[in-house]
Amino acid sequence: MRLVERDQELTTLTDMVLRGSRGEGQVSLVVGGIGCGKTALLGEASLLAKEFGFEVRGAVGSLAERRVPGAVLGQLLRDTEATPEERAVLASSVVRSGHTGPDAVTRLGPSALDPEVLRVLQRLCGVVVEAARRTPLLLCIDDVQFMDELSVHWVLLLLRELPDAPLALVMSECTLSRTADPRLHAELRRRPEYRPLVLDRLSSDGVAEVLGSSSGPAGRAAVECHAVSGGNPLLVRALAEDGRHTAGTTPGPVVGDAFLDAVTGCLHRGWPALLRIAQALAILHEDRPVPHAVARLAEVEDTVLARGLRALDDAGLLADGRPRHPAVGTAALARCTGEERAVLHRRAAALLYEEGAPATGVARHLVAAGAVDEPWAVGQLREAAERHLAAGCPALARPCLEAALRHCRDGGERLHLKALLASATWVLDPTMGARHLVELADALRDGRLPDHHALMLAKYLLWHGRYDEAADAIERITRRDGGMTDPLAAAEARATRELLSVTYPGIVSRRAADISPTRSPAFAGDPRGRGAAALSDVLRHGPDRRAVAAAENAMRVMRLGKNTHEWLTCAVSALLFADHIAAAADWCDHWLAEACNRRVPLWIAEFSSLRAGIALRQGRPLEARRLAEEALAQVPAESWGVCIGGPLANLIQATTDLGDHEAAADHLEVPLPEGLFHSRFGLYYLHARGQYYLGTGQPQAALDDFANCGALMRDWGLDQPALLPWRSGAARAHLALGNTTGAHALAREQLALAGDGLTRVRGLSLRTLAAASRPSQRGALLRTAVAILEESGDRLQLAHALADLGAAHLRAGREASADTLRARAVELAEECGAPALARRLEDAGPVRTLRTGRPAPARGQVLELLSPAERRVVSLASDGLSNKAISERLGVTVSTVEQHLTRIFRKLGIRARGDLPRAAG
Repeated sequence: MRLVERDQELTTLTDMVLRGSRGEGQVSLVVGGIGCGKTALLGEASLLAKEFGFEVRGAVGSLAERRVPGAVLGQLLRDTEATPEERAVLASSVVRSGHTGPDAVTRLGPSALDPEVLRVLQRLCGVVVEAARRTPLLLCIDDVQFMDELSVHWVLLLLRELPDAPLALVMSECTLSRTADPRLHAELRRRPEYRPLVLDRLSSDGVAEVLGSSSGPAGRAAVECHAVSGGNPLLVRALAEDGRHTAGTTPGPVVGDAFLDAVTGCLHRGWPALLRIAQALAILHEDRPVPHAVARLAEVEDTVLARGLRALDDAGLLADGRPRHPAVGTAALARCTGEERAVLHRRAAALLYEEGAPATGVARHLVAAGAVDEPWAVGQLREAAERHLAAGCPALARPCLEAALRHCRDGGERLHLKALLASATWVLDPTMGARHLVELADALRDGRLPDHHALMLAKYLLWHGRYDEAADAIERITRRDGGMTDPLAAAEARATRELLSVTYPGIVSRRAADISPTRSPAFAGDPRGRGAAALSDVLRHGPDRRAVAAAENAMRVMRLGKNTHEWLTCAVSALLFADHIAAAADWCDHWLAEACNRRVPLWIAEFSSLRAGIALRQGRPLEARRLAEEALAQVPAESWGVCIGGPLANLIQATTDLGDHEAAADHLEVPLPEGLFHSRFGLYYLHARGQYYLGTGQPQAALDDFANCGALMRDWGLDQPALLPWRSGAARAHLALGNTTGAHALAREQLALAGDGLTRVRGLSLRTLAAASRPSQRGALLRTAVAILEESGDRLQLAHALADLGAAHLRAGREASADTLRARAVELAEECGAPALARRLEDAGPVRTLRTGRPAPARGQVLELLSPAERRVVSLASDGLSNKAISERLGVTVSTVEQHLTRIFRKLGIRARGDLPRAAG
């Protein structure tokens, strides 16, 4: 096997062999980390010496034989003749010295050896030198750090005979937590024939060379492999072996059994202290351990720790003082029993607590330790859980609270811990948190539950449809409100009641929420309250710029966390229902990304469902379907409680818009929780189901759902078309049933409610009104609807309106413009991911775009596609005015002109200003 990056060392050993063959004795000590190739280098030296006619003898030091006198010497001289008397002298040398301990020879020192022992060792040195004079001799001793004392004495004596002998002595020493005999190092340093060699770990290029000979071409893989192995040749080859077993199916280096076995071998080759240090590092690896803590946990002296850390670093097992790869910690603890690991974690917890470490670090070890009897343990676990919850990490808080409950005996403290546990498990899976609700509700009735936990309990009870218990909780909170001493708690109580009054209006009365029928929102104070106030104000009174500003300002100062996520959904929803759809989408995307980074399932699910509703209002049913499915993947349907109405409604609406009525029917089969229709989520469900019935030719069933939806909204004081434009759906159902008068009245009523603030609802209302009006009136209504829907950003509804306008043009005999309108409607439907709508529009008649090469429609027919503002821009642009000149003439910004031109080009199917039709001023 060719050694990589060892050319300089091999050159030195070659020179040693040549000098030795000329009678110039040579000695070398090869020092390197565990697994860095010292044994392989000694093997290469042996092969080289044999080529030059040397006799080679080898020995290996062993930790297990370190206390056996002459263990290494016996391996070197196994073929050397020694008299029975000499063997007896060596075997009994320790006893005859007058000392019974294993280190007797060490304490005596070279000058104090028993004369008979010294004489035998000297004779054996002479025998070796004489043999070398006959045939040059290479002695190789591997792992001299484990060499027994008697053998050390013999080597020291041999070094004195070395200068004039045709002899080479090559030894290797592994850097460990304890070095080889210091007398050996001292003697070597004073010998002129000594050649020290230090083996470093491989570079990235060296790793690439090893991998190239083992598993094919290497490039980036070599860098990644070097990062995992630290350049330790033994570990590199283990990674190559693991990689061969996977056959390249996994990107990057594969850490498998071979690598784990190699690391285990490295850790168990050293002194016991080295393994204890590695185990301490593995236990403390998340705590950024300081040397003092590691030394205490490993139960070693500071000097031993320093050498041990250097040994682990030399072997490439550490990076910045911590295990380089998780496999290092796994290997260190592999032979520990469960109880042994628990003991280590208990000691680590106590150590960190004494050192004043953060409670999160102490708690991690308390959780891993299992049973803990320390009086401070419960407090540390609770503090850690509260910190994890505040940081938005409920998955880390949950085991802390469960461990605290196992050891807590105080009734009041246990109740507080259970409330925290319910809060932590809630955002992971609301079903898991439900099992604590009964005991918490009992505590609330008995007056034992603190106010801030009562707020949480009311929300959880409502989520699961336990309305009687929830009503009792809300009533108690209301009675306590005046007596709350904490202003933040009082503000949160008011915000919570206001939010519940518009989320569960069938249960939480306006009187209990203390909501004024006039517009007097609380847009100041705590940002959580501002978000709730903005949503309540928009739902009860319609869009308002102050509510929009309050919602955005609240989100600018809040961060996503345990106490803010529901208020953030309120603020985003306020923007959505105020018809600020683009802003709502941007904010929701931001919070959804944050939730994904935190990996909190409930947050991801709620923001995904909310974003799906926004996508529907943007005319993106395909995206809405994906987001709603993601919401249900994060939290299963059975865990949503009454809130399942949100994601289910989004799925039903999206699949209906996509024309996938079979999938929509499947979603309608999902069992509904009791009490759904006492919540705002029930409104969403009724409206979506009505749209499904309308799309599948069941107008009477659709009318029933739309009428029920409208009745609930009126009863609850939430009859705002921005929430749900139920009148449009009901009007369509009336039209299908032949009741044009009823449809016309509903469309006009919704148009009046929309006013000027709800762009999208106005567009929907005008389109519906056109369908219920006389044919002569439809064109004008639809042209206005198209312009408004273009501005609203709802591409799917715009496609419908364009198709309706095209049909009106066709009836009026304007086939060219009808063709253009239908072509654009088909294009929009395809962009929205609604192929069923696109096919339906294509089936209505031949569709040809302006890109087919046929003559363009007449000027008047083309201009009918444009809004009045767009016609003015066309008139000036066709006269050759620049965008800046147009902006100055019309009193608008250059950006507005550019946006107008973009829409004009898209509507007319042109790409350059020179293609613009001329229009009469």
